[in-house]
Amino acid sequence: MISAGEFRNGVTFEMDGQVMQVIEFQHVKPGKGSPFVRTKMKNVITGAVVETSFNPTQKFENAYVERKNMEYSYADGDIYYFMDGETYELIPIDKSKLSDGFRFVKENEVCTISSYKGVVFAVDPPNFVTLEITETDPGFAGNTATNATKPATLETGAEIKVPLFIEPGERIEIDTRTGEYLGRAKG
Repeated sequence: MISAGEFRNGVTFEMDGQVMQVIEFQHVKPGKGSPFVRTKMKNVITGAVVETSFNPTQKFENAYVERKNMEYSYADGDIYYFMDGETYELIPIDKSKLSDGFRFVKENEVCTISSYKGVVFAVDPPNFVTLEITETDPGFAGNTATNATKPATLETGAEIKVPLFIEPGERIEIDTRTGEYLGRAKG
């Protein structure tokens, strides 16, 4: 059990059958009246964010969210298979659980799988990946002052905007959280 007075950023707890994670909290002691805890929290399953105030003595069940690194193996329709590195067991996960950044993940990449009581609710790709450009218009030197970009298709099939000087076959770094080009891959 955890009381609202013990809330800290990142704490997960059960409230009304939902798993919530504290994003922000503030202990308030008004001049008149009793103290309270103003909390901004996120439902870890649905992603909905809610702001609520609690009595500091109010108690909740702790919720243990398991996060495990697993290797993406392959996809079969809308089912994606991830391998547990310890047991070598393949875990099937529905496409709806994958984040938008998953479009930058290729086979054998390690992703973070989040689950609660054995039910997977999120698959997070690595923050940065290196991918090869498979298709883009030919590049040309110069014209770097305008920050002009062009569309490019990556080896995973995802499309992003890259600078004009990038050529097909080049390997580039991508931030999977924003889908932005970061630069040419080193080495």
